Amino acid sequence: MEEEWQFDPTSPKSAQIAEEVERRIRVGEYPPKHPIYEVRLVQEFGVARETARKATMILRGRGLIFTVRGMGSFVAESSQWAD
Repeated sequence: MEEEWQFDPTSPKSAQIAEEVERRIRVGEYPPKHPIYEVRLVQEFGVARETARKATMILRGRGLIFTVRGMGSFVAESSQWAD
C-alpha cells in the first residue's frame, strides 16, 4: 500500500506535484514520451483535477512535457527542457 503524499502547507499543491514529477523526469523514472495523465496525478496525490491541471501547466511551461490534443501529455526530450 502506498503512503499518502505529504504536502508542505506553505507551498501550492500544484507546484509541489510539478516538482515531484520534474524530479521523476530528470532522474529517468519517466523517460521521453512517457504519458503524464492528470487523472493519475489526481489519484496519486489526492488532489482536485484543477490542481493536477495546474501542475501540468507548470511542467509544460518548463518544457518538460508537451501535450497533443486528443491524446494527452507526454515527457519531452531533454533537449526541450528549460534549465
